[in-house]
Amino acid sequence: MKIALMDSGIGLLAAAAAVRRLRPDAHLVLSSDPDGMPWGPRTPDDVAERALTVAGAAAAHRPDALIVACNTASVHALPALRAALEPGLPVVGTVPAIKPAAAGGGRVAIWATPLTTGSPYQRRLIAEFADGAQVTEVPCPGLADAVQWADEAGVAHAVAAAAALTPPDVRAVVLGCTHYELVAERIRAAVAEGRPEGLPPVVLHGSAVAVATQALRRAGARPAPSAAPDGGLTVLLSGRDSELPAAARAYAEGRLLEAVKPVTPAH
Repeated sequence: MKIALMDSGIGLLAAAAAVRRLRPDAHLVLSSDPDGMPWGPRTPDDVAERALTVAGAAAAHRPDALIVACNTASVHALPALRAALEPGLPVVGTVPAIKPAAAGGGRVAIWATPLTTGSPYQRRLIAEFADGAQVTEVPCPGLADAVQWADEAGVAHAVAAAAALTPPDVRAVVLGCTHYELVAERIRAAVAEGRPEGLPPVVLHGSAVAVATQALRRAGARPAPSAAPDGGLTVLLSGRDSELPAAARAYAEGRLLEAVKPVTPAH
């Protein structure tokens, strides 16, 4: 079985690691776009064009499903990707986990890029799935870029700034960008600082496990975490056979992907 993932950068690592944990025997194809990133400031048409190119590079390896592990691409390019690739290749998009975060009511914060924060797209999701919850939208300028380049000082600064905008009594935090899941524990610790005593720990809601599970289902497979850990790894950087970027190795998810089997370019 082969599962492909696409993103502008290394935000796909969280979902890729989730697939690896669910199916250690699956071959993963990671297709990203260092030549064209970041996608966030691009127009919707530009995003769709870049996403189609990156997806096409992945599709050439004949995967059984493709995960669009990028919130920006899921917003602006998912219809175009599905029109181009389905039904031959199932395409799974990424949506912020607002619905499960809001299910318990109370106060919820959504951490997202500045362009997504307050956007009609996010406001529609809040209106549809967060009825009954108090929602605070928190812009996180610079966080995705700092994560992309494993800039520790940049991550610390961006996380602290976003935590300062997060209500101290928040019950749940939605990670509205796939890059943020790579620094989830740092986000959890920052939000916990200054939290009133007696409140339960903040629950973080990412999308990685949900999209990984959905991709397996669309590929006609079931989770098998005890399968032999012999899944391969193909890395495509703007269509070129490569290895995981050095920054990926700064995160547990990147190290997990390399630990199972050495990365070798596809032939």
